[in-house]
Amino acid sequence: MQTYLFIAAIALYLLCAALPARRGTLVSAVTVVAWLVHGVGLWTDVAAEGSLRLGFAAMLSSALWVSVAAYWIENRNFGLDGLRRLVMPTAALTVALQAVYPGALIPLGDKTPLFGWHIAVATLAYSVLTIAAFHAVLMALQEARLHAAATDRKSFLSGALDQLPALLTMEKLLFRMISIGFTLLTLTVVSGLVFSEELFGQALKWDHKSAFAILSWVLFAALLAGRRLRGWRGKTALSFTLAGFATLLLAYVGSRFVFEVVLHKGWA
Repeated sequence: MQTYLFIAAIALYLLCAALPARRGTLVSAVTVVAWLVHGVGLWTDVAAEGSLRLGFAAMLSSALWVSVAAYWIENRNFGLDGLRRLVMPTAALTVALQAVYPGALIPLGDKTPLFGWHIAVATLAYSVLTIAAFHAVLMALQEARLHAAATDRKSFLSGALDQLPALLTMEKLLFRMISIGFTLLTLTVVSGLVFSEELFGQALKWDHKSAFAILSWVLFAALLAGRRLRGWRGKTALSFTLAGFATLLLAYVGSRFVFEVVLHKGWA
């Protein structure tokens, strides 16, 4: 059943990415159906009775599932069709990865309820900052297009980029998402630091996961402080956003990828 759901979600996401922008109503409908199918497949795969399936692919798939919802909501308010060209194929890829690399089942019998909240907040933080990273990439492409010669402006995203809001509006949206993501990331880091023994059954270990998570938090904190105090924007804001997101990916997804795919080890 899960396999069919995953295949259907992949096909629908790819269809949604390929549809022309002028078919807005159809794009919106396909997005909702793809999101629902993805959600059912995700839930039946991750949530087992008395256990929780965790892994790098499940985290990516969960993050993109929330990101698709965020895109759908924002697109209704601001017309961010260009975001669809990036989010939908990536969502399809994460669903395929989850089918191939399902992760490991973690018994919840000895876990505190805080564990579930920690995972949920961490997933939301990844999701919001993922959509912020996509947004930053779009802004970089949009800015490059403004400075490109007319003969160099034809690309797969050219039509979608033309329909994006003005850069100033895009920038406001970016910092709104980063502020929300930073708040969620702060809750994730604090819960991991304060409740480490209760959550994971051991005192805090200063390993690469902790170091990358805190480094990502520092980068986003510096970006928001620089925005407020020094008016950071443009390339500086985009660089900090992408650097913070890349570091956050290394904190969990990167480490789990190494354990599951490279070293073929279970949960650690």
